[in-house]
Amino acid sequence: MENIDGVLLVDKAPDMTSHDVVAVARRTLDQKKIGHCGTLDPMATGLLILTLGKGTKIQDLLMAEDKEYIGSVKLGEVTTTQDRQGEVTKTQHVAEFTEGQIKEVMEKFTGDFYQTPPMVSAIKKDGVPLYKLARQGKEVKRDPRLVHVYDYDLCGVSLPEFGFRVVCSKGFYVRTYAHEIGVELGCGAHLSALRRTKSGKFLADGAISFDELKNGSRESVAARALSLADVSRLRGA
Repeated sequence: MENIDGVLLVDKAPDMTSHDVVAVARRTLDQKKIGHCGTLDPMATGLLILTLGKGTKIQDLLMAEDKEYIGSVKLGEVTTTQDRQGEVTKTQHVAEFTEGQIKEVMEKFTGDFYQTPPMVSAIKKDGVPLYKLARQGKEVKRDPRLVHVYDYDLCGVSLPEFGFRVVCSKGFYVRTYAHEIGVELGCGAHLSALRRTKSGKFLADGAISFDELKNGSRESVAARALSLADVSRLRGA
């Protein structure tokens, strides 16, 4: 059976890892050579790009492209993971912030700025992912990374939560973005929901669902894959 070469766009469901999606794709397509571009946390949904066969050769290229996310931030609670899956370590009063006050803080996180990666991340220290060290209760020094926010929107305020859209560079941590907005507002915050809607020229709209990936036949799933020529045309390369 020949390998399928190309890219498969998957709409990841919540409560699973990106690796879980790859494992299911390998079973459905009966193919070992499958990678993914840009890890999505278990709680996050949306676009996960799988590279198939020879498509793995352009994985780094696809990972380097800008991303778009929509999500929500909960004010007043700081967690160990900077998102709702962590333990709450601090609770603070949330003032009656206006949309203008929240946008004023969001505006500070535009253009180029530095982010310190969270301990719960896949970055490795001496070959060990930080999240594994975090599970052991360890914290190590992380070097700040230069990131870029190209565009953002405040998408409704219903305190203590507000919605947002952000277009950002590779290596941007949306959890840290939510956490730092909370720091600036003086009440603390964490990321309460997240969905990746776009990566480069690829959209979550129209991507194959996880259920279709898991329960579909090899032929039906393979038919949804983009060939390397399709990818090149779509990217304008």
